[in-house]
Parts: sequence; C-alpha cells; structure tokens
Amino acid sequence: MKRARNFSAGPAILPESVLEKVQSEMLSYKDSGMSVMEMSHRSSLFEEIIQDAEQLLRELMNIPDGYKVLFLQGGASLQFSMIPMNLGKGGKVGYINSGSWAKKAISEAKILKVPNIEVLASSEADNFTYIPEIPETDEAYDYIHITTNNTIEGTAFQTIPRFVNAPIVADMSSNILSNRYDVNDFGLIYAGAQKNIGPAGLTIVIVKEDLIQTENALPSMLDYRTHIKNDSLYNTPPSFSIYVAKLVFEWLKDLGGVEAMVKMNEEKAGLLYRTIEESDLFSSPVAVNSRSLTNIPFVTGDKELDAKFVKEATALGFLNLKGHRSVGGMRASIYNAFPYEGVKELTEFMKAFEAKEGNFK
Repeated sequence: MKRARNFSAGPAILPESVLEKVQSEMLSYKDSGMSVMEMSHRSSLFEEIIQDAEQLLRELMNIPDGYKVLFLQGGASLQFSMIPMNLGKGGKVGYINSGSWAKKAISEAKILKVPNIEVLASSEADNFTYIPEIPETDEAYDYIHITTNNTIEGTAFQTIPRFVNAPIVADMSSNILSNRYDVNDFGLIYAGAQKNIGPAGLTIVIVKEDLIQTENALPSMLDYRTHIKNDSLYNTPPSFSIYVAKLVFEWLKDLGGVEAMVKMNEEKAGLLYRTIEESDLFSSPVAVNSRSLTNIPFVTGDKELDAKFVKEATALGFLNLKGHRSVGGMRASIYNAFPYEGVKELTEFMKAFEAKEGNFK
C-alpha cells in the first residue's frame, strides 16, 4: 500500500517502522494476550512502558535530575490554564505574543484573572510574520511564556531569550525533539504529542521541581504536585499514546538522537526554502530570520491559484497542504518523521506547477 505524503500540522505523520511495530503488538503486547489499549495502567507491563518512555525522553533531551517529567492529558491547551494556576505566585507574569497559540495562552490567563499580566513583545500587528524583538529586563516575574515554534504562522525562536529574574515557560508542541535546546534554559516545557511524538491525547510537561512549591489550593487534576506524587498515574493516563511515544523515542535514539534529527530537518527545510526562494511564483510570508524548520507556509499571492495548487497536489497524494485559514496559501509541516524524499517530490511538483501556471499570476 502506498503511503500518502502527509503534510498535516497535527495529528501528523508517524515513523512507518513505529506503526509496523504497533501493528505487530496490537493484539498481544509481549505475549500478554492483551493489547496495550486493554491492559491496566497499574500493571507491571504498563509501568515498564511509562518508565522506559520517561528514561528515553530524559536521554534524548538531557533532562537534569531537578526536573520532573509528566505524562498528562488535555493537550497543550489545558496547560494555558495549568501553568498560571501552578506557577503563579501573585507577582507579574510575562508573555511573548508571537502567534495564534501564544495569543490563546494569554487569553486563558486573563480568563483566570491572573493579576499583572504583561505582554512584553508582540508581532500581531504584522500578522505574526516574525518573532518580535524581546526587550531586556531584570524585573522579577513568576514566569515568562514563549512559544518556541508557531505552527500556524511558520515562525520560530532562533535563540532562547534569558532573563535574570524570570524562568522561561515554553510551549514546544511543534518543535520538541527537532531543535537544539538546553533544558536548563527553561523552567517548564510543555508539548502536545501529536506532532513530533505520537498520537493525539498525550501532553508532555517537563518542569523544574522548585518552581511548583506553590501554596495555591488547586483541583487535584490541575495540580502538578498530584501528578508528580503519583508518577503520572493518579488516574488512567493516555496509555496507548504513551506506548507509541516510547516507540518514537526508541526510533529517534536509534537514528542518532536529536542532533542527528536536527541535521535531517535542516536538509529538508533547506530544500523547500531554496525552492521557494528560486521561484517566481511562490514566496514565503515569513521573515528570513524567523523561519521554522518544521512548519513552512508559502503562497502564490492569488487565492484562486493557491486553491488550484492544493487541489492538484491532493490528487497526487500530497495531503493537508492547505494553509491555516488565518494565513491562507499553503503550509508544509515536515516534522521529524517526514522523509526527505517526500519534500523532494513536493518541490518537483512545485516546479512543474510553476512551469504550467506561472503566467496565471
């Protein structure tokens, strides 16, 4: 069976070898006679899965001992609320408004009536086409929130800002394990799994333990302390998603880890960006110094022609290339599992389409 070239922003492509492994273990995991989807999360088999998943992630990201790794539910969107509830201590909190998801994180903090919310920098006035310049400050903040990669707009932080008196909280949903990051630069990292890690339903949280010594009385399920105390097993976790995540971590480790993956991603993105730059038809709406390696939007400048491109691409098996409605045009999400050959095929189609339709513009 021919696999589609799936450019979806999420749920996104998974490594074929991982899917084959899942298939082979679907009916009976380790001769247990049960699928992972059927077994108790209190069983020794599942405890081994979740412990292995954590250890592999710690290895891949060089996570220090002072950080806790949590496997949670609710998507990255629930973290927009959990973070101020758990890390807010009544002081100022800062946000960098660099895209649609950062904007939603700010909105959730306002719904919670968090005092002293400050938007330290924003590129909203220019449709989030670049990462805004962040001012230096030595003022104290409970935390400052950034989105390392903006899935919708195709922008990414090239360097992580540092603040003297504020821990960085990072939504890393769309480029975790695909960029070079030092966990020590962050107080908390969170990511929805459905882009670079595994199926939808799992959220990873990596948090520096000394940040959550809060006195806040919180609902148990929204309290990081609950999940730390219970090793992410306070209630039934997204067990199947954790199992697949473990397999993806194994796959990534076998490839050579994050450093090897970054080189592959740079090659894939480089090919697509070169094709866009050399084209007289296609262009990138993103500032060069803010471009993402994983989410690459491009446009023709004509909505009718964009729609024709997407339609013809879809017919050839290039799926989910339509850009987000807030940006338009096209968007290729080329996460870790997306092969170089698929990007090459897309660029060849882009050139053929331009040769055929270039005079339309």
